[in-house]
Order: sequence, then structure tokens, then C-alpha cells
Amino acid sequence: MTQEDGKQISLTRIQKLIGQRMLTSKHTQPCFYITAKASVDKIVETRRPLSKQLGVRISLNDFIIRAMALAIHQNPMMKGIFKDDYIEVAEDVNIGLAVAAPKGLVVPVVKNAAQKQLAEIAKETTLLIEKAKNNKLTLDDLTGACTTLTALGMFGIDSFQAIPSPAQCSIISMGKIVEQAVVTDGKIETKKMIEFCLAVDSRIISPDYAAKFLMDIVNFISCPDRIV
Repeated sequence: MTQEDGKQISLTRIQKLIGQRMLTSKHTQPCFYITAKASVDKIVETRRPLSKQLGVRISLNDFIIRAMALAIHQNPMMKGIFKDDYIEVAEDVNIGLAVAAPKGLVVPVVKNAAQKQLAEIAKETTLLIEKAKNNKLTLDDLTGACTTLTALGMFGIDSFQAIPSPAQCSIISMGKIVEQAVVTDGKIETKKMIEFCLAVDSRIISPDYAAKFLMDIVNFISCPDRIV
């Protein structure tokens, strides 16, 4: 028995808001899902030396956000928002990062991510995560995202599907790093791989466009020199 057994637990304001938004998304956004795996060996090798070189702690999430931002810049319809009889394409590449805060899940936003270098993104995510954990996020910190990165790899999850916010046309979910045997040029190699799942609003994005976007992300991640 636990303290919660047999009790009615009131929802917090954040839980109610998340529930309402996710229900709206499920009812209004006809999503499809595609997955791809990316090698993160080079990121794992370079992350710590690069952090020392740049003077800021760079996380795996920072690399992924940078890759997402550049891929959105190359595929601008990924900034699209469905508006009844037209699609509005946002001006800026703003990327949300799902963070577990004391009062529930929050999604602070890295603004103008495509215009920021990796070190700038790392500094901003560090600040946003600290604010989230101290319940100090402002409304501006939480608005304007065109897509979101959510990760459960730290809990041992291989892959999962996420639900986009009603104000966004997509969301990318990321699992844990898994060592896998991969055939490269006829040779079997062991590589560190992560599986990504892209959920996309089919009213805005076609499957082929979504596939190109996801593969652009994979290619950036596999060759981190292009995003540093």
C-alpha cells in the first residue's frame, strides 16, 4: 500500500492545462509518425572536449536542438501552423524542450535557434532548465515554439511516440543511446545509436517532406562538425 492508494488526488493547474491541450491535439490534429536512427558516436566523442573548449557544458539535447534548428531552416514548412483555410509559416525557428519540473512537465522555448551557435543554445537551455526547476519560467519562456524535443532516454526508454501541441505541427521524441551492430561498407561495426520518432500534422506536412526533414536531422547528428 502507498499513501495514494484509495485516495482522490486533485489535478494541478499544469496537469489540467496539459490534459486539455493534449486532448485538443488528439481531436484536431491527424498525425502520422515516422522513425529513424542516428549514430551519436561522434557527438559522444566530442561533447566533453568541446565543452571545455567553449567554456560551457554542452548536453546531447543541445546538439539535437541545433540539428533540429538547421533542419527546419532547410525545410521551412516545419514552422507551419494550420489556420482553417490556410497555413501560417512562422518567421523564427523557436524550439521547445520538454522539462520535468516540480509542478509537472513544462516546455520552455529556445528562441531563434537557427541563428544561434551550439554554445549559445547550451547556455540558454541551461538557464531555462534552471528556471523550470525553480518554477521561475515566464510566459515568454513558454510561448512561440514551432516544434518540441522530448526525451525519455534517461529512464531507459528505447523509443516512444509523443503528442504535438495544438500550436505546433510536429514533435520529436528521443530514446536512449543503444549500442548496435551496424553494417557499413560491408563491415560490421558497433555504433551508439538513438531512435527518433517524428509526429507530424498531416494537414500541413506530407510524408515525403517529413521524411526529408527527419533525415536532415539524422545527417546533422551523424556529422556534428556541421553543427558546431
